[in-house]
Amino acid sequence: MTRKPFIAGNWKMYKNGQQAQDFIRQFIPLVNSWEAHQVGLAVSATVLKEAVSTVATVGSFPLIIGAQNMHWEIEGAFTGEISGSMIKGTGATMVILGHSERRQLFGETDEWVARKLAAALDYGLTPIVCVGETLQDRESGRTFNVLANQLTGCLAGVSDHSLGSIVLAYEPVWAIGTGVTATVEQAQEAHAFIRGRLSRQFSPQAAEAVRILYGGSVKPDNAKSLLDQSDIDGALIGGASLDPVSLAKIVNLA
Repeated sequence: MTRKPFIAGNWKMYKNGQQAQDFIRQFIPLVNSWEAHQVGLAVSATVLKEAVSTVATVGSFPLIIGAQNMHWEIEGAFTGEISGSMIKGTGATMVILGHSERRQLFGETDEWVARKLAAALDYGLTPIVCVGETLQDRESGRTFNVLANQLTGCLAGVSDHSLGSIVLAYEPVWAIGTGVTATVEQAQEAHAFIRGRLSRQFSPQAAEAVRILYGGSVKPDNAKSLLDQSDIDGALIGGASLDPVSLAKIVNLA
């Protein structure tokens, strides 16, 4: 089965409205082909609408704009949170869920991710659900146990049909923002495990169709070797996505 590569940039807490506009205008012309893959940018909530509008002013390019987090409730007394309806109202169509920084710094659990995932699917947003182990997990030989538990918890209540609307991202926590990248063999092994686990949790056909991205210090000089692996269907990119030239190089390698 051919899975369309997906390259997603995660800007984290960087770029204001003007910077986002400048980036998008510089980035779009640098992409060689928009048909060969999907490309997304997860931006700060404050610039979602500006980012969507800027893409439209540049032309009819299918650059996906998304949020970096969301709450599972429709509305309520949740100071500082953003709902799926708010994201959808900006014109954005994607959201990252369960990023390791959300888990480590803000205490998010698999149960929370599952609730957010259900809400994202209800709103027709494309969710990128992140899973991955810490350095301590890997060194103690618990990588696959951690991944299995995260997949079970985060995808609780998901049907075979719904699984087709979900993108997964494997992000070894020890490789995020450290400059250390998992070896090609480590990355492929983890991705193959995730796909195999999904084939037991869901139907083999549904598991085979899911796109699994690699996230963890992806750069232009290591992207091709990672993206050439059979179970790696794209990348979730942090630091390298802040520069339009750097991100375009990775997209053009996909």
